[in-house]
Amino acid sequence: MTISSLFQQELIEDNYYAKVNAYYFKQWDAFDMAYHEHKDVEIMYVIDGSCLVKTLTESISLKKGDFILLDSHVPHRLVVGTGQLCRMLNVEFSFIHKISRFPSIKELADENSALRQFLGIKRSFITLKDPNEIYHTLKNVVLESDKKETDKEIMVQLLLSQLLIQIARLGVEDQKLNRENQQANVYVNQAIEFLHYHYDCDIKVSDVGKAVSLHPGYLHRIFKKLMDCTMMEYLATLRMEKAKMLLKDTEIPIIEIAQYVGINSSQYFSQLFKKHTKITPIEFRTLYKMDIVKLQKG
Repeated sequence: MTISSLFQQELIEDNYYAKVNAYYFKQWDAFDMAYHEHKDVEIMYVIDGSCLVKTLTESISLKKGDFILLDSHVPHRLVVGTGQLCRMLNVEFSFIHKISRFPSIKELADENSALRQFLGIKRSFITLKDPNEIYHTLKNVVLESDKKETDKEIMVQLLLSQLLIQIARLGVEDQKLNRENQQANVYVNQAIEFLHYHYDCDIKVSDVGKAVSLHPGYLHRIFKKLMDCTMMEYLATLRMEKAKMLLKDTEIPIIEIAQYVGINSSQYFSQLFKKHTKITPIEFRTLYKMDIVKLQKG
């Protein structure tokens, strides 16, 4: 009996072994493949260049060192843009039921928690970045499979076991990071909401941390990671946008606008405004009024 899916429950209930069914190196040049699917699990590894792998629901960009593991019967297509090259290694495998003295997938999963957890993910595909170990193992799987020795199977099984455990570790870690990023997004969105509601106040990072029930140091790190700026930089930009709106749409004195946006020093407000807009608040208001006059005359 053969199992073609990596995520079938039988894999961790009975004795199945990975079996390589196809493998090839290929350099693609400006190629647009039609949608197709395989009866086996497929690994597409980008050795050099870049490409797109499209499923029916997503378009995944891959570059050197990236690989995608596609479960069986997942429709997909490969796209390599005009003027682009992409060299890949593809390996396809399934799982066969047999009696052997070599550890089965079930036995490996019993001893390796990452593999057991990974086999329970049940995703149609997963994209990962190689930390310089997957390609080495994949290449050795191919080289051993090409050999003519009658006892090569033991090496192929050892390498396939190594490959599955390596991918499992990466996949479980990737899933953990995704969960952490999802939670981090919640905290960062809460922090942004707080800043938008309180930009007119004297705000410190500790105030935001308290509002979202998170240590300010950790909040600072995840905010910068996800937003590519610090909270104080985000707040400064937000305040300058509000100031520009007030300068354009009201006659409020500039010294009061500074206070409206949470800055108690008019001198510092002017310096910050010029840093963001390259002109002073007075020049900004004057230029805007001149533009209005031109529009009215036109």
